[in-house]
Amino acid sequence: MVYVYETHLHTRDTSKCGKTYARDYIDFMIGRGYAGMIVTDHFFKNNTRIDESLEWKTKIDLFAKGYEEALQAAEGKDFTVMFGLEFKFESDEYLIYGISPQWLKEHEEIMDISRSEVYRLVHEAGAIMVQAHPYRERKYVHKITLCPSIADGIEIFNAGNERYMDALAAEYAKTLNVPLSAGSDIHYLNDRPMGGIAFDRPLHTIDEFVKAFLNHEGIPVVMDGDKLIPTDQIAEIHTVTRMPSTPVVYAAD
Repeated sequence: MVYVYETHLHTRDTSKCGKTYARDYIDFMIGRGYAGMIVTDHFFKNNTRIDESLEWKTKIDLFAKGYEEALQAAEGKDFTVMFGLEFKFESDEYLIYGISPQWLKEHEEIMDISRSEVYRLVHEAGAIMVQAHPYRERKYVHKITLCPSIADGIEIFNAGNERYMDALAAEYAKTLNVPLSAGSDIHYLNDRPMGGIAFDRPLHTIDEFVKAFLNHEGIPVVMDGDKLIPTDQIAEIHTVTRMPSTPVVYAAD
């Protein structure tokens, strides 16, 4: 049996770009064949609905609302809800898995320290950082920023990307020899192809997910209707057909 987990999801509760409330994702995801999902709302200074003038711990409580609403909505159902977030530096964004709202309350300094320092803190907590859509091109993205030293994994399929962007990400991941991720980057309910990571056993906590991911146990997949397609079977994701038009820079830390 295969268990697929959504790794990249935004809620209207917390992300300014989110259009679906967290509680409304549960039955939808179950219907699409998912065994669970990781709520990865945009963190502060990055498209959040949270009033950033508030006191830090109050902000964290509000930030966790989407996750907590989803967790409550999933009670009594065979569906796992896990906590994560999408953290932005410059143009580079990372999906952080393995920290908790309580951990965030104790580490306000993450907003003012370097990439490598955030990475060190995250690792000390047993968590990881996966670069999301590293080669995404948009009008608001003025440069593509890569920092290999802080990438525990690379998202090589993002449902919001054009496939040439995914192919560039897959090529980059190959040079780093890190685990591969796939996610929907979902903001609203839709019937388009989605992404996720498939495992041969159920995962019940974010710590289990982190351990399995680092052990290369997961298979990045595309969920297209009733079809589950491993990304390594999709030629477009592994054939670079176009180079980025946005400048690519490497961050020092």
